[in-house]
Amino acid sequence: MTNVPLLDLKIQFAQIRSEVMPLIEQVCASQQFILGEHVRAFEEESSRYCGTVAGIGVSSGTDALLVALMALGIGAGDEVLTSPFTFFATAGTIARTGARPIFCDIDPATFNLSAAAVQTFIDTQCETRGPDLIRLATGGRVKALMPVHLYGQSADMAPLMAIARRHGLKVIEDAAQAIGTEYTDHVRVGSIGDVGCFSFFPSKNLGAFGDAGLCTTNDLELAERMRVLRVHGGKPKYFHALIGGNFRIDELQAAVLRVKLKYLDGWTQARQRNAAFYDAAFADARLGPKLETPLAMVGDRHIFNQYIVRAQRRDALKSFLADRHIGTEIYYPVPLHRQECFAYLGYQAGDFPQSERAAAETLALPIYPELERAQLKHVVASVAEFYR
Repeated sequence: MTNVPLLDLKIQFAQIRSEVMPLIEQVCASQQFILGEHVRAFEEESSRYCGTVAGIGVSSGTDALLVALMALGIGAGDEVLTSPFTFFATAGTIARTGARPIFCDIDPATFNLSAAAVQTFIDTQCETRGPDLIRLATGGRVKALMPVHLYGQSADMAPLMAIARRHGLKVIEDAAQAIGTEYTDHVRVGSIGDVGCFSFFPSKNLGAFGDAGLCTTNDLELAERMRVLRVHGGKPKYFHALIGGNFRIDELQAAVLRVKLKYLDGWTQARQRNAAFYDAAFADARLGPKLETPLAMVGDRHIFNQYIVRAQRRDALKSFLADRHIGTEIYYPVPLHRQECFAYLGYQAGDFPQSERAAAETLALPIYPELERAQLKHVVASVAEFYR
């Protein structure tokens, strides 16, 4: 039986081992583990890749979001608009600053935050008082917008940025799954809003050997503020104008990521080829509404951090594929507005029907670059067999 794991990083490591291991030894020999030359070089190389003037290496994608919120002065009394269909850190970091997450529903085609839903929320539940946009139900200041570029496809940023400009909102791009993703006219995500936030969790397209993250910005003053915040708000050392945290990226992780960054576009192209194979093969299988393949928006660059299908009888399909040694995953089975820790926000089942539908219907299929054609064919044949 052909085995198809959801992800196999061992194959990737074998490809780069001869480059990575000497660098790890070099860092160990230097004993310079904190904010060394590899960190500085990786920040320059990754920010250039993302099309921004500055990059700030941090300890994780979660901490990237947290540092961005802190640097923009978001805290108690503030509210931040975002999606309920995303990884927990998106809303979790908002809450950790003392601010309040506000959820708006997603576009069913892309799974990303719906600009129309954001506009409807503002029109029906907010009013402008002086320079502030005030949410009527809570009296909180709506201060920022946090769209998520989910699964490696850009949110529809033009209308979202227009909304932000009209109402004086800061924009934090949650690009944790989207390094190299492009919006219209080859604009890289992470360069559109005030701050872009990336994760280098090992399973990402650009993955570290542990946790690591990055903030990108075109605002040099904001970049400096984030650099200070990541070292407990101290500049110079032991003198603290700000209250920050320990949010530094490790020198070892930066060294590994520098090697991997050189391969990233090739790995992305392989993911795109695998996605194109799936698209064509599932179309040939004529599964109709039983299985819907992902929609890649024309003119954008989808990097396929995940290949997400909508599947009838999703849970049964997942079990069927597991029996045939095919790895899958459900991202995300419980939308954030239904999580117990956010019960205090007052949302109910049915408030965001597209997010709830996506949570019930979507399934990630293996898409990693090193998949062989026989493995891809096994996935398609097994899915088709299930629906027959």
